[in-house]
Amino acid sequence: MRRGVVVRHSSGMGLDPNTEFSGVNERPPPEEIWSSKLLFQNRTQELPCYRVIDLEGNPIVDEPEMDKEMTLKIYENMVKTNIMDNVFHEAQRQGRITFYMTSFGEEASVVASAAALDDLDFVFSQYREQGVLMWRGWSIKQFADQCASNGEDVAKGRQLPVHYGDKALRFVTVSSPLATQISQAAGAAYGLKLQAKDSVAITYYGEGAASEGDYHAGVNFAATLNCPTIFFCRNNHYAISTPSSEQYSGEGTAPRGLAYGIETVRVDGNDVFAVYEATKAARDKAKRDNVPVMIEAMSYRVGHHSTSDDSTRYRSTEEIEAWNQKSPILRLEKYLKRRDWYDEPRWLQFQKDIRKESITELVKAEKADGPPVDTMFEDVYDVLPTHLQEQQAELRAHMARWPEQFEGVNI
Repeated sequence: MRRGVVVRHSSGMGLDPNTEFSGVNERPPPEEIWSSKLLFQNRTQELPCYRVIDLEGNPIVDEPEMDKEMTLKIYENMVKTNIMDNVFHEAQRQGRITFYMTSFGEEASVVASAAALDDLDFVFSQYREQGVLMWRGWSIKQFADQCASNGEDVAKGRQLPVHYGDKALRFVTVSSPLATQISQAAGAAYGLKLQAKDSVAITYYGEGAASEGDYHAGVNFAATLNCPTIFFCRNNHYAISTPSSEQYSGEGTAPRGLAYGIETVRVDGNDVFAVYEATKAARDKAKRDNVPVMIEAMSYRVGHHSTSDDSTRYRSTEEIEAWNQKSPILRLEKYLKRRDWYDEPRWLQFQKDIRKESITELVKAEKADGPPVDTMFEDVYDVLPTHLQEQQAELRAHMARWPEQFEGVNI
């Protein structure tokens, strides 16, 4: 960790660029709370945005302390996630998988934060955190199997594509309804605290999900019960088609953390080093002090909300292209080139290899058998109850009666 987390202000609001981040201000003594002046207030102070390198990959103060090996590993996972997203998005447009969501433009927020966590930490994600699973070791084959809902899928074909989950990696299965994972993370962190476990829970969500009721319930529970939870908001400017300017009139989502008494920091979500340092510091504090910490990562959703969306209907192509030029991958690439850590022939070949692997694994996943029919009766009860045994027998009899209708079904 480099000198603690130093807030570097970049918005020109006149704040000290070297102000130390300490989170919520200490409560003043009682005699300083009261006032004889009637004064309405509708804004917190403008929170600075922590940044380590600028858009050209140059350090703002000192060189980041992250070593070459870690930096290249993060870059590799960001590129790998981006290429896989491209291939799978194209596959959905061809009708080969039913649904997909990319993390275009948000790769730094996801991968760099994952790198700062411990493998024992529980992850409660939204649906753009495939980079976290990739960091923890998921192969492209596993992503392809899940999106194809085949018999190799760890979820046994029960989930919508991109609704990943892996118990062994402590990555809790994605839920479609917005913000359900936020209160779940608070509860899981409370359990970790009671059991004195050496781990924390992190929950990822967008600024749109921060408008849901579950968000406020989860944040308040974590704050009042002192749960070691990291609330990681990917503020990507859009809640599907609703821009952040129409979602709230306040100054982002970070002030909500302050309102709930939670130590909070805002970071440049496209700056790998800023995200990594902030998440590492948040993780250390949450575990050491048994308290929640909130991070608002300022980024941009370059891609469509999902394959069910056409974002050009509510934003201009010029806006998208302008943010494309601020890609966190290109930004880190500039940094690598400046440090002479970038081997261009190697990375060009890497990109070709990953695209080929993504296509190959997707084709294999499409051709693989579906989950065995009996799996639909598994995993809920330890011992299958009588009424489900009867339904299972009825299904088998039905399939035996009409075999031509179930040709190719994995029995």
